[in-house]
Amino acid sequence: MGVVIEREEWALTPLAYPLLSAASLAAVLLLPYFSPPLHATAAASPSSHSPFDVGTTPFLRFRRGFLFVFSLASVAEGIHSVFGEDEFARCGLGREQMAARLAAAAAAVLFLGGLSGVVSDKLGPRQACIFYWMLQLAVGALKSFSGLRCAWISNLISALASSMFYFCFETWFVVEHEKQGQKQDLLFDSFWLMTFFESMSLLGSQGITNLLVNDDDKGFLLPYAFAALLSIVGLLYIRKNAPSTTHHASVIGSYQKSFFAHVFRDKRVLILVLAQASIHFSMSAFWFLWAPTIVADGRDAQLSLIFPCFLASRMFGSASFPWFYGTTAPFQNEDSLTIAYVTVGIALSIVAYDYQDIGTLVILFCIFHACVGFILPSLARLRTMYLPNELRGGMMSFSLGLANAAIFIFLMQGSYHQNIANSTILGFAACGLLVAGGCIHMLRRRRKHTRQDTRSL
Repeated sequence: MGVVIEREEWALTPLAYPLLSAASLAAVLLLPYFSPPLHATAAASPSSHSPFDVGTTPFLRFRRGFLFVFSLASVAEGIHSVFGEDEFARCGLGREQMAARLAAAAAAVLFLGGLSGVVSDKLGPRQACIFYWMLQLAVGALKSFSGLRCAWISNLISALASSMFYFCFETWFVVEHEKQGQKQDLLFDSFWLMTFFESMSLLGSQGITNLLVNDDDKGFLLPYAFAALLSIVGLLYIRKNAPSTTHHASVIGSYQKSFFAHVFRDKRVLILVLAQASIHFSMSAFWFLWAPTIVADGRDAQLSLIFPCFLASRMFGSASFPWFYGTTAPFQNEDSLTIAYVTVGIALSIVAYDYQDIGTLVILFCIFHACVGFILPSLARLRTMYLPNELRGGMMSFSLGLANAAIFIFLMQGSYHQNIANSTILGFAACGLLVAGGCIHMLRRRRKHTRQDTRSL
């Protein structure tokens, strides 16, 4: 008599999607009615308070084009990462081989990524964005062929492009914002809009990949070919529409002296470096460990239906950003960021402490992503206040380098040599977030917005 083994499948409640979507839409649509008067332009209609319509006509035209290109880049990033571990499994790679590939990519970003930030600062954001799209085009072209999908060079180029994603686009927007002489509040609105559009684009990349995925036996992979096509569109747009603006560090002295003076010798910027590194490491740890953590109890779960909830939570977190900054905010600016860091650290601590039910894990991971959506534009805001724009790329790549150093160590010791448990990695990420929250609290006590005084508010 045969033994029948019944497998229990955990299903996500159907109310999760409409609730998260409604919360995000409400945060965006109700914002104009609760914004302070200085948030509006000369237009008299209440709709002018909307973050999508504030600013001069040239600036609005630039921001719409920028968000379009930034969304294309986010879709390309999502297509390259949507398969995750399954992509390596289809190539026949084992656990140790996967860890070696990922560790090699982290090592490449550790060295080349830091250099790319310095080069971006010296050459200007336009050239950095063009180089980014060229890397994306190379990755899309290589991975379009199934035989090259898991090649070493493909993983290295993809990791380098991902490391440049944030700082090259953020620097480009900040430089153009200053060039047009817009108010700083408009820049802060644009930061959370970037995170909001990125999350929406990552959701869209999942749908696009599911529509275009085909049989590997055909030898040509349509999702990656589509990503290469997006790279061509983004490259042509930047070459045609982006102004050839170059901001050299010579205006504040040599780059090396300026970097030491404004980064290593400024405790406020060092705090931001640590905070950025901690959130980047925790995001990477989540990406590696969320799936095995959820299915650790042996029950089946449709991970492809759970992950969109995380992105929707991130959209809600970014949409809540403008509610906690400004004259009507319930807390001081750094206090809100401190609370977000402590919350996300506690959420990961609970995950790392002991086994949890799948439903509890999903809720904790949603809280994690909501806090990430709030933290990313908050850090961009503080960088604008404390750091010269001429050093933004180098500072961000330096912080990512610290995170990638930790990622490399844990990948080699945890996944390759299997000396560190997954809970230890998550616990380390949680400790880093809690320490970063304490550092942000110290930053409030040192608050002297010297750069804020030089700009129009």
